[in-house]
Amino acid sequence: MRWRPGMMTAAAVLGTACLADAGAATGTAATAVASAAAQGGTWGTAAEIPGSNRLNHGGQASIGTVSCASATNCGAGGSYTSGFSSTAPIIQAFVVNKTANIWRGAQEVPGTAALNTGGNAKINSVSCPAPGDCSAGGYYSDASGHEQALAVTETGGTWGNAKEIPGSGALNAGGAARIDSVSCGAAGDCSAGGQYASKTVDGISTVQAFVVNETGGTWGKAAEVPGTAALNGGGYATVNSVSCSSAGNCSAGGSYTTAAPVTQAFVIDETGGTWGKARVVPGSAALNKHGLAQINSVSCPSAGNCSAGGFYLDASFDTQAFVVSESGGTWGSAEEIPGSAALDQHAPGAVTDSVSCGAPGDCSATGSYTDSSGAQQAFVADQSAGTWGSAEEVPGTGALNGGGQASAQSVSCAASGLCNAVGQYQNVKLNTQVFAVSQS
Repeated sequence: MRWRPGMMTAAAVLGTACLADAGAATGTAATAVASAAAQGGTWGTAAEIPGSNRLNHGGQASIGTVSCASATNCGAGGSYTSGFSSTAPIIQAFVVNKTANIWRGAQEVPGTAALNTGGNAKINSVSCPAPGDCSAGGYYSDASGHEQALAVTETGGTWGNAKEIPGSGALNAGGAARIDSVSCGAAGDCSAGGQYASKTVDGISTVQAFVVNETGGTWGKAAEVPGTAALNGGGYATVNSVSCSSAGNCSAGGSYTTAAPVTQAFVIDETGGTWGKARVVPGSAALNKHGLAQINSVSCPSAGNCSAGGFYLDASFDTQAFVVSESGGTWGSAEEIPGSAALDQHAPGAVTDSVSCGAPGDCSATGSYTDSSGAQQAFVADQSAGTWGSAEEVPGTGALNGGGQASAQSVSCAASGLCNAVGQYQNVKLNTQVFAVSQS
């Protein structure tokens, strides 16, 4: 398998940012785009999202996520600034659909006007298992200024009203809840994860990880991630990524902090709609010599067959990129990405940002490392038949990255060996540009 470099201009930053977030969060975003590009397609010209200028009076808009059920049908979401109060910008959440290959008008997430009285809302993740059938999650700010977790579902091309995740308000006594990742195994059958802030008896907030399931279009109650109560003695846990291969069969990953405090990476599996217990990523504690590890991305092409990636802090206080795979429902041992140590010669180190699997045991991972000169470079690594090959600098980025700040932030694989990755680099004028690269 070979990677072919490609490049986009700075005008395409918006589109690339969408793909980058979604690839890490749901494992399904940009699949249609990836498939087209892998077959020799070309990137089009970036354009402003229709209707976003009408909404964005304050001039601060961002897209957090995109998911495509087919090459011509997608959903996306993010935030915009509707105006300014006497003390702060008023930030609203929006969704937008691409239907029959045409991006329709962006709209404020229905129902958020009543919820977002504190003026700070955003969609963090969208997953679209079928055209016009999507689910999305994020947060809003209530009248007390507390962030609450929200979800919204689209059915038959129409977005319903956003709702606070059932049960999350009771958990979120500390007022800092959000959904960070949503993945749908089928229309209306999704799982999501994120974090909330609880309070101890002395009034000190702790951050806990939660998961929640949607069944038949109805969201159930949020629950603390099973098993994290025993793990999260240091009081900071979060779900960073969820991936569902089918309805009720998902895996998720994130991090928790022990009482030491030491931050460890965890994984958790859902089978038949029931979440098991979170556990430290096998083998990662031995790698994580200085107590800072987490899962950034999970991808599950079939039930019980997943790959995930993140980082840990080694004995030299440098971050190192790792991957870990699950086969037949059993997670193997985490390993430093082969070849990454040879590439990574300088602090702060290497990180896996995104993983995507075209088939069980056939995946790609992307991220960044620091070379001997201290420049940050982008890498890609491939897994074939369950074995990870050596990481390599993304072909072509060395010539582009004159400013020394490159990373491959997201990868999406339509099938084994047919992947696309997107990222950014800094040119010699220290301008940040974005790139795309295809595998064939």
